[in-house]
Amino acid sequence: MKENEIFIASVKDFFTLKMMKYSVAPFIATMVLIYALFFYFAGSTIQQLHNATLHVEQTQSNVIDGVENTDSYVADFQGSSVVEFLMGHAITAWIVTFLFYTIGSMLALVVSIFIAVIVIAFLTPFVLKELQRRHYADVEMRGHDNIVISMLKVLKWLLAMLLMLIVFIPFYFVPILNVIMFNIPMYYFFHKMLTYDVTSNINTNEEYKKIMFFAGNDIRIKTFVLYLVSLIPFAILFGGIFYVIFIGHAYFRETRELRLSNNSI
Repeated sequence: MKENEIFIASVKDFFTLKMMKYSVAPFIATMVLIYALFFYFAGSTIQQLHNATLHVEQTQSNVIDGVENTDSYVADFQGSSVVEFLMGHAITAWIVTFLFYTIGSMLALVVSIFIAVIVIAFLTPFVLKELQRRHYADVEMRGHDNIVISMLKVLKWLLAMLLMLIVFIPFYFVPILNVIMFNIPMYYFFHKMLTYDVTSNINTNEEYKKIMFFAGNDIRIKTFVLYLVSLIPFAILFGGIFYVIFIGHAYFRETRELRLSNNSI
């Protein structure tokens, strides 16, 4: 029942004028950065292909009237000829196309989620203050950590995510398992960033530890569902602020209950 109340309250808050204004920022910032990165890397890749040299050797043996004849073909493709050679053969054309779209799509998804999470982090304090004003005037936003500690923690989580992505490389060649193993590091970073953005504004460090001890699994389920939604193209770009609102409601309520129980002791 509590989950339904949180969801309904989050939807109502999200569609207020102020929250809708906040939700536009991640979309604009992410689109601008992705387009800039795309054109930069696309131009760089094309330039490298034009400067590349491809050496091809082919040998074919035929037996004619009992006599074996061997024909050899040696060629060097340079510049635009490399592209023409690769795309002129069915197998190489399929491989190049597959790699381009697969790797490009994965990178675009990763970059969009990463950028959106960073942009949302800057808007989180404003979103939470609006939630406090509307629903939780009795819950003081105490917060914890300074900018240096926050940056060190983000760097630690980022390095952990990159390390897991590297360690899991062997699993990427196994169908179905590759999807799971690729998303584990991404969810790890997503969960850490989203929960930290919210708790570092609302709770003390001690309160955060207590909430995660008693309600950690519920929080993880919420962030996991939100991460699955973020895998839908452009979902996080439009709904990122909703994520903060939804998790913010959860932590405000948990904080209220925690402080009331502490005061009653």
